Amino acid sequence: MISTWHAPQGDGTTSEELLIAFDRSRDRRVLVLPALFDEANKLRRFTIEVMRALDQAGIDCFLPDLPGQNESLSPLERQDLSAWREAARAAAIQCNATETLSIRAGALIAPTELPGTAYAPISGAKLLRAMIRARLIASQEAGIDENSQGLSAAARDKGIILAGWPISASMFRELEAADGQVAPPRVAIDHKTIGGRGLWLRAEPDEDTAQSQAVAMMVAERSGASS
Repeated sequence: MISTWHAPQGDGTTSEELLIAFDRSRDRRVLVLPALFDEANKLRRFTIEVMRALDQAGIDCFLPDLPGQNESLSPLERQDLSAWREAARAAAIQCNATETLSIRAGALIAPTELPGTAYAPISGAKLLRAMIRARLIASQEAGIDENSQGLSAAARDKGIILAGWPISASMFRELEAADGQVAPPRVAIDHKTIGGRGLWLRAEPDEDTAQSQAVAMMVAERSGASS
């Protein structure tokens, strides 16, 4: 079902954000933190299919829009990783989450105090490199002379638009420094254990039932998860 939750803002207020929930008041309750930026678009259908599979496995799950994401009215250019981490913690509390499932760079904002699973986690620097590469290709096609070093230097100071996403200077700097390492009580799932080509590598958004079912099964069978 589609519901809402209240995300903290930097000025002490809250914003009402959308929440997709499979909530039957079961013992295991998973906060889902999706991939970020362009990868979020490519993996949106996959993420929902994982949640459907978790629901069928008897696990509640919750996918919150964070400020600046999807239908949020909060400007993306005012967000950074610190704000998203705070919002993710608030969402976990409001959803009574017992664990997390993060996807790709979603691992960078997952509450570290909760047990959880990180699917194919990546560093912020790797995410930025892919987005900068996409911008350079578009710039070359438009006859604009740009390079990654110059774009990065400018982004650290004034922010940047990458693949249509307005990224603040603080967001850029925090992403550069976010190494994506997953430590207990969270565990990482390497995509190689899932099989097939990662959906984030495809040119357009896509889905793969086998992959979504495999991820959900590994979350459901994860030993040591809260119950």
